Amino acid sequence: MTQPLMGKQILIVEDEPVFRSLLESYLSSLGAETSVAWDGIDALEKMTSSTPDLLICDLAMPRMNGLKLVEHIRNEGDQTPILVISATENMADIAKALRLGVQDVLLKPLKDLNRLRETVFACLYPAMFNSRVEEEERLFQDWDALVSDPQAASKLLQELQPPVQQVMSHCRVNYRQLIAADQPGLVLDIAPLSDNDLAFYCLDVTRAGDNGVLAALLLRALFNGLLQEQLSHQRQRLPELGNLLKQVNQLLRQANLTGQFPLIVGYYHSVLKNLILVSAGLNATLNTGEHQIQVSNGVPLGTLGNTYLNQISQRCDAWQCQVWGAGGRLRLMLSAE
Repeated sequence: MTQPLMGKQILIVEDEPVFRSLLESYLSSLGAETSVAWDGIDALEKMTSSTPDLLICDLAMPRMNGLKLVEHIRNEGDQTPILVISATENMADIAKALRLGVQDVLLKPLKDLNRLRETVFACLYPAMFNSRVEEEERLFQDWDALVSDPQAASKLLQELQPPVQQVMSHCRVNYRQLIAADQPGLVLDIAPLSDNDLAFYCLDVTRAGDNGVLAALLLRALFNGLLQEQLSHQRQRLPELGNLLKQVNQLLRQANLTGQFPLIVGYYHSVLKNLILVSAGLNATLNTGEHQIQVSNGVPLGTLGNTYLNQISQRCDAWQCQVWGAGGRLRLMLSAE
């Protein structure tokens, strides 16, 4: 029997002994060196002595669940490939896992071991799989259902809005929003990339209607992974956000989401105290205390001639960004601790 996973170390984090044993036996038969952990805390202890080539984890576990484990690993800047296998039916959990940068999500019960085999290969050998978009769309398990049920899509998007005040990456972040009651409005997402840097975006879903809501959900699932991937290919830690916007534009086209999607994207490094902003169709002003800067609004995503030449970079300990468009107004505030 061929052993395509020979030399690969896989850590299985699963509290259900029968399923854990099944995974361990099957992956070992493919040549992998396997180790097991009962929950997230046990997994972190094992990862102090060796770093696996792939981590497979459940979501529902005692002491530290899968989402907390993934969040901890990614916040440490560890980009070990992670495959989630869970019985959850909660789309918000699946979306959060994808947003945190896991490579894939499979749902229990696993009826097809060939599917598991292909997914493990895709996690370990990403260069062999040409279409990232097709893979990510397949992971978003209820995508077709959300496309056909705009109300459910809007409800899910509402549930995923970040808290108005939080601390992340050594920064205190809060925002205030003013939107029309009958409009989907401006959608904000902000999340840590590591212990020292964070990223955010604000998307005006008003112009594209139902497609705007779907675009916002797609961005939530993919944005952090795309930015982390771009950062991993650069020697310097500061990204070129214009290139990221072109990539997002391409993803929207491949997902068959037509319309105009005004968007602003930002990145902040709390050690370098550097903020980067680029807009694709949204109006914004940046106030750093010393400077007030009008951000050129550029061209909305979904528009032909995608040219983004309006990236600005500012060093600052604290800042406020006012954003406005057809969907309302939003003020995002940050201060480094």
